Amino acid sequence: MEFPVRCFTCGGVIGHLYDQYKASLKDKKPDVALDELGVGRYCCRRMFLAHVDIIPSLLKYPRV
Repeated sequence: MEFPVRCFTCGGVIGHLYDQYKASLKDKKPDVALDELGVGRYCCRRMFLAHVDIIPSLLKYPRV
């Protein structure tokens, strides 16, 4: 998974929290999971909520 290491807006380091965030989504809502991880800034929360993992989709196609 290719999640950014830093927030694009504020530069806060958030990459190390992504695995914990994905694991906590199994039993919690996204807003509660982000609150528990300590992600408070709106720009950093946006990075988690808007991330789409497209790498597995791209790997289906052969290289040209």
